[in-house]
Amino acid sequence: MLTIRKRDASGPAKEPDHQPRIAIGEEGGVLGCAFSGSWTTRTVALVDAEMRKIEKRSGFKTLALDLSQIEKMDTAGAWLIDRLVSSFEKKGVEIKMQGQSEIASILLGAVGDAVRREPGSGPAKPSNFIIRGLEAVGRRVYEMRDDFLAAMNILGATIRGSQMKLGRGHAVNMAAIFNQIDRMGVGAIPVVVLMSAIVGAIVAQQGAYQLSYFGADIFVVDLVGVLILRELGVLMTAIMIAGRSGSAITAEIGSMKMREEVDALKVIGLNPIGVLVFPRLVALVVALPCLTIIANFAALGGGILAAWLYSDIAPAAFIDRLRVAIDLSTIFAGLIKAPFMAMIIGIIASVEGMKVGGSAESLGQHVTASVVKSIFVVIILDGLFAMFYAAIEF
Repeated sequence: MLTIRKRDASGPAKEPDHQPRIAIGEEGGVLGCAFSGSWTTRTVALVDAEMRKIEKRSGFKTLALDLSQIEKMDTAGAWLIDRLVSSFEKKGVEIKMQGQSEIASILLGAVGDAVRREPGSGPAKPSNFIIRGLEAVGRRVYEMRDDFLAAMNILGATIRGSQMKLGRGHAVNMAAIFNQIDRMGVGAIPVVVLMSAIVGAIVAQQGAYQLSYFGADIFVVDLVGVLILRELGVLMTAIMIAGRSGSAITAEIGSMKMREEVDALKVIGLNPIGVLVFPRLVALVVALPCLTIIANFAALGGGILAAWLYSDIAPAAFIDRLRVAIDLSTIFAGLIKAPFMAMIIGIIASVEGMKVGGSAESLGQHVTASVVKSIFVVIILDGLFAMFYAAIEF
């Protein structure tokens, strides 16, 4: 509870009288009220009835309030005084206030909005749904602009260096980087292998089922090889990493933001981007291409097994045909995408983590937004790469 006191520096100490008092005088169309004593939560009930009687008075044009004799005030006392002011403002009475200290002015201003807020009041919403829709689109555009600027800030700081200290030093914490590689890369191998093997087997099974009508079962090898190595291998890996590691990055940075640990890093002279974001981005850029290679092998393994079971294509024949169906450009077409997707996942996750407020609800919202935005942008990037490869005939 905010409280202000007025000290009497002259004379011996006296036992203070904490009773709030109101002195009223009326002259020439001016109603004057001088407040004194202690106006706190424990005492304002004594003058509440008198204040309500004053609110009902009429027949004057100016209300003059003198707060110079108030010894102590908290938000309850400020609320009572501001309620009086608000009631006369609605009647069109001119308000003159004097003698309030700086802190009393802050208290009166803080409770003023609450006193003047009527039930059901608030910003009127436009009734036209078209206007509401355009307003929502405009807000999303501004949010996209803010997200883009925050992402460029993180990307620029990362490219420049780790910047462990604000404005000086470029030391790289290798222990933090290897720790993140272990968590995001090594820890993700089981789920990536399992999901990729299942996807590869499904693609081979569906391809074999459809191609069997044309007697072209052997071309399932071309289908699996090209589709996995160019598109699905890196795309599925990036989506799984966005859901697994991207959400973890947002949750970790967001929880630090909630506990004000990010502000603590700034206070001790450390750069939050260099300490928190840089190791995670580097780890993702290193881990995602490696996981993509593992996912490609797992998906091809699942495809070999499915082709063997559904089309009687032996593993040796599958591998021989695979050598003809693919070349180095097919392999690199997928691997080139991995670092870019890793940067997108890490940057979006970090931006959403830095936007977390002080509540658990905010943390949940931004973790969800991080995963959704990361997957969406990764798919868009994959489509852009496909168009780019087609344009350069790669």
